[in-house]
Amino acid sequence: MGSGGGKSEYRGRKTKIPRHIAIIMDGNGRWAQSRNLPRHAGHRAGVESVRVAVEECAKQGVEVLTLFAFSSENWNRPKKEVGLLFDLFMMALQRDVKRMKKNNVRLRIIGDRTAFPDKLQKRIHIAEEETANNTGLLLQIAANYGGRWDITQAARSVAEKVKSGELQPEDITEATLSAELSFAGLPEPDLFIRTGGEQRISNFILWQSAYSELYFTERLWPDFDAAEFDRALKEFSQRERRFGQTSEQIKEQQK
Repeated sequence: MGSGGGKSEYRGRKTKIPRHIAIIMDGNGRWAQSRNLPRHAGHRAGVESVRVAVEECAKQGVEVLTLFAFSSENWNRPKKEVGLLFDLFMMALQRDVKRMKKNNVRLRIIGDRTAFPDKLQKRIHIAEEETANNTGLLLQIAANYGGRWDITQAARSVAEKVKSGELQPEDITEATLSAELSFAGLPEPDLFIRTGGEQRISNFILWQSAYSELYFTERLWPDFDAAEFDRALKEFSQRERRFGQTSEQIKEQQK
């Protein structure tokens, strides 16, 4: 998949297809409420949009798709809704693993899974194991994940290495911390999509999205179809990614 520092690797690419896309799937509850349906109906409808996103990424040659499914702040939602989300997660894992195996998709869950019910943790482990040898798209589901949590656990890991004498404080660099983050060793997200009309990143992949191109759409997640996905890719392809350089430098590198 490549190493960490995704921005430097992207510079030499001629294609405008992002290697890594991250999505905040927002608007499920509002989609349901606008149809006089319970909120969990929106979450169920959103599962189909996940399948569309996975299929489109695989078709376009995207290497990594990271979806924000359940944040560390989502525990503050009503207990019934949280429980239904867990049930839906279980059902999706059980139902879609065969589809992922057939389509060469590898599944990975990032986040603090220790807070999940034991049966869900077991199902996650099984799904990851059954798709571990797939070599196509890497589908990362961020569950009980928060960007600040990610940086904190990385800092704690680095501190332990300093404490043990494995690392000296003066040797700590950005690369040192990056290596301890949830998806170290993967390209950083090139394109960061948020549906539902909100224009903020809501504690998602804070460190890794430093150079991501942001794309906000009013479309609610259950309505995020292949056409909307194509619009996001088209806009991405029209942006110039400079990473602190000038336009002239980028053009020279692309010759």
